[in-house]
Amino acid sequence: MRETVQALLQAMADQRPTAYCRLVETRGSTPQKAGALMLVFADGSQAGTLGGGCVEAEVKRRALAVLQTGRAEVARFQLDSDYGWDDGLICGGRMEVLVEPVVEPAAARYFTHLARLLEQGQGVLEAVVFDSATSGLPAPASYLFDQRQVLVDALHADTASAAHVDIVRQHLPDLDARTRATVARGIAYLPVLSRCRLLIVGGGHVGKAVAQLAADLDFDVWVVDDREDIISAERFPRASQRIAGPVEQVLPALEIDADTYCLIVTRGHQHDEQALYHLAERGARYVGLIGSRRKIRLIFDDLLEQGISAEALRQVYAPLGIDIGSQTVPEIAVSICAELVAHRNLGGHVPGRPRRVELGAEA
Repeated sequence: MRETVQALLQAMADQRPTAYCRLVETRGSTPQKAGALMLVFADGSQAGTLGGGCVEAEVKRRALAVLQTGRAEVARFQLDSDYGWDDGLICGGRMEVLVEPVVEPAAARYFTHLARLLEQGQGVLEAVVFDSATSGLPAPASYLFDQRQVLVDALHADTASAAHVDIVRQHLPDLDARTRATVARGIAYLPVLSRCRLLIVGGGHVGKAVAQLAADLDFDVWVVDDREDIISAERFPRASQRIAGPVEQVLPALEIDADTYCLIVTRGHQHDEQALYHLAERGARYVGLIGSRRKIRLIFDDLLEQGISAEALRQVYAPLGIDIGSQTVPEIAVSICAELVAHRNLGGHVPGRPRRVELGAEA
């Protein structure tokens, strides 16, 4: 979504008429879920997608009409033989799409606020009123909240009264709980969750492959290695931080919080053990360690003797990655990133995990 909103900002800067098309509610089987975003430009081109097929073509047709009238609308689509027969998209579900022209100064201000919050990596939530009969509020209308549930902006001046905002707030979800899109009383609550930091300790082949894929999966990638040339901009062009230095010096100084994912993939047993020593009890959301079961067991035993708690070591994901029979570096990166995404999106549950390495006393 961030790239699409950046395209919207550029279109506004270029004074290019644009329609903002947001999928606000789905029921049943649909090609995309609530929150999907597409931009339609006056020349008929687009950025983003709502799933393709005839529905997308119809949204584009309506978006071009909205650019002519300047009035937003909510379009409903039933995915039956009317939409998708030629493309094989007869899903049987229903989609409702907000089609919003970005032509007024108020709209430009609203979407500039949205883009700023997204660029900062903060959690952000759009509450979109799409059913006035059910909500009792003017529709369509959009309310923009930040991670702390503070109202940042509202699109359409007549929607921002205290009474209206109070109604919208009644079902406002907690972004810290990493909630998904919901609908209540004709209002769609569409979260864009804050980016989790992925701290990769080790810039070798696996670390490089994971970093590239994780950036596409919306992680804020940091990489640490004691070899400065290994974590160059050429090898890690999409990492937001590249930190060179011994792990025992670098890691204690880094901020680790409950939204941090830590991945230990260094070039050797000693470096892995040092990294885990400095990360196991720091309160990270996730700590993962690569290696054979024998190596992991030896590291765990050493760290127990050094005073790292058994409880902290039980929380370490080791061996790394879900079991897909990985052999090559790209396959290993896929299995690791699948584990990271599952952990992030499923509240810590990771299906397909290999059996964890037991601590010495539990063997």
